Amino acid sequence: MYLKFYGLAEKPFDPTPDPRFHHLTPAHREALAQLEDGVRERRGFLMLTGEVGTGKTTLIRTLLERLDLKTDAAVVTNSMMPFDDILAYAMEDFGIPVGTTRAQRLSALNGFLIERVRRGLNTVLVIDEAQNLDESALEQVRLLSNFETTTEKLLQILLAGQPELRTKLDQPELRQLKQRIGLRCKIRPLTTEETRRYIGHRLTVARGASSPAAPEIFTQGAIAAICEYSTGIPRVVNIVCDHCLLIGYAEQKTMIDENIAQEAIGYLEGDVEPARRPRGSSLWSRASSLRSRKAGFRLRTSAFRLPQAMPASVAPPSRAPAIRQRFKGPRSRASELGSPAARVPSTGSSIVRNHVGSTGWWVSGIAVAVVALWRVGISGDDPARWADGLAASLERLADLLSRLVS
Repeated sequence: MYLKFYGLAEKPFDPTPDPRFHHLTPAHREALAQLEDGVRERRGFLMLTGEVGTGKTTLIRTLLERLDLKTDAAVVTNSMMPFDDILAYAMEDFGIPVGTTRAQRLSALNGFLIERVRRGLNTVLVIDEAQNLDESALEQVRLLSNFETTTEKLLQILLAGQPELRTKLDQPELRQLKQRIGLRCKIRPLTTEETRRYIGHRLTVARGASSPAAPEIFTQGAIAAICEYSTGIPRVVNIVCDHCLLIGYAEQKTMIDENIAQEAIGYLEGDVEPARRPRGSSLWSRASSLRSRKAGFRLRTSAFRLPQAMPASVAPPSRAPAIRQRFKGPRSRASELGSPAARVPSTGSSIVRNHVGSTGWWVSGIAVAVVALWRVGISGDDPARWADGLAASLERLADLLSRLVS
């Protein structure tokens, strides 16, 4: 919706873990370097932790893209499965035939790993959301590290999860696993300056490599408000920024200031008052808002102008009586019967005589309104102006029809 307005080729704050949008802060760069070194040096067990939404999955995707062709990796994303299913999932990812029993599976995996080491290849098993593994599953994962030669580990295992994973490994029952972890990495939240660079990086990637340099869209005040609300969590930053761009597009603002950022934050929290709700989410909602404010109804007289009085010579004399008879209301017919209502003037016939004159003027009036709406609609790309013209044209048309049938 807002891509063309802000000069973007794709959505800059999409929630998917696309490595192209991964901005390496000092903490991310350090963690990535440690993981690369741990895989190359065959450290055995590696651990990556960070709060929810700090970019652990994106960092893993970046790591896998940087591994050389001699390294093969299997990624388990559903850690809620029992260990046997995790093992079967990993073996299928490696392309190993899955046996019917655990002993057959472990034997097939061991033979696969020995063959890869003999050919000078490396193998990595990544378990994401590892904090969900129970004690029994973690102990079974530890036993996989027993696949080794006298000089090196056959399988590198990376456990990635939330800080609860560190707490779980502090349990006495899991002290053997904790002792085998050769490398521990932690991702911290972004600072305000890192948040500014993070937002700028994603906008630059979204514009495309061939696009010229463009001015920053978010002001310093907006970035400070976003960082304070998100506490430096990239996932929350993405959500807030996406809402900011939607609101900015709806209000035709090329710069996202602190007010728009606060409006997006309030909208996400659900405590925005009706006057602060983001307007323009659709043209129809914008038109409804304008209809409720009479001061906003301004009709473009160059596009739509109704005649104040129709010359008598316009309507054919032979058809005027029939038209007037058609629009006579109950009060007009009552006057012919001598009813007391005869003292009430018949307004219908006067309106027809002054404004319609024939059935063709009904069609003409509606056609003029449609043409006015069309002309306003194509007069520019401004949705507010389009909605303003739409509401005004409908108001004028409704007024005309109500006067015709009164």
